[in-house]
Amino acid sequence: MSDHENKPILLSDVGVPKVARKKSHGEPENGADIAAKMLAKHKKGASVERPQATQTKNEVTMIEAQKRAGRYNVYLDGKYAFPISESVMIKYRIFKGMVIDKPLQTEIIAADDVSKAYNRALDYLSGQLRSEKEVTDKLKALEIDDDVIELTLERLREFKLLDDQVYASAYVRTMRNTTDKGPIVIRQHLRQKGIGENLIDNALVEFKDDELVENGVAAAEKMAKHYARKPFSTQKQKVIQGLMTKGFQRETIDQVMSKIELTRDEDTETDLLTHEAQKVWQRNRRYKTRDRLNRTKRTLYGKGYQFDDINRVLDALMEEDD
Repeated sequence: MSDHENKPILLSDVGVPKVARKKSHGEPENGADIAAKMLAKHKKGASVERPQATQTKNEVTMIEAQKRAGRYNVYLDGKYAFPISESVMIKYRIFKGMVIDKPLQTEIIAADDVSKAYNRALDYLSGQLRSEKEVTDKLKALEIDDDVIELTLERLREFKLLDDQVYASAYVRTMRNTTDKGPIVIRQHLRQKGIGENLIDNALVEFKDDELVENGVAAAEKMAKHYARKPFSTQKQKVIQGLMTKGFQRETIDQVMSKIELTRDEDTETDLLTHEAQKVWQRNRRYKTRDRLNRTKRTLYGKGYQFDDINRVLDALMEEDD
């Protein structure tokens, strides 16, 4: 909705400035407070005096409420001039009959920009913790200027509403308690969120070695069941590869593999090999016997079966063909 879209409600009583409530210690300031402080910090020279009404007035002739709650349109000399939030209007004590020169108008508009950005950031942060990069990306997507974004981030940091170390630590705890991901993958995810390496290192300290091994064992046992119908060597290899993919380091993987029970069941493996050999042998039937035999051996060996077992099963198949 455009800021100029409005509901024509004249505020005839705004000629008396509202007295701002004194804030208690530690209470977060609103966007207007932020803008006023930040702009004052960066301005050079003496403050601009507000001139008295003259023949060229720039006088506030109407303040009109928009359809959006807390937003108003300001008219100077009978013409629409700019939109503002209620907090900015109170902060600058804008009322009907007030004279607003160009420098003051520029300051008020800048304050309103920061106020809007700050409120948008608060909305974005209300659902969950966010990293600075996530908030920055969100505000940029809303086409907010970089200098306004930086002022907004500065105030969010000041009130501890934005802290990448807190974010990283919370992220590690969540991943530790709800997923089977290891520290390497967690580090990659935090990098994507814009978290620095030192902050990641500090956060990963919370992931204790025994907790890493415990999570790794749970992941390994699940994968072992998934690959139970594979040859023993393949099953073991798949589990190790899976742990590496999930972000566990080699030292942790070795501890995990020593704790899970992966045993070779020769009868089951022979049944699997026989079934697989029959399919491959049949698929290679168009080749001459020697070539057919070699191709079948290569395929079965690639699937993780041992050469001695392959030769024994193929000998039996060739006898059946004879």
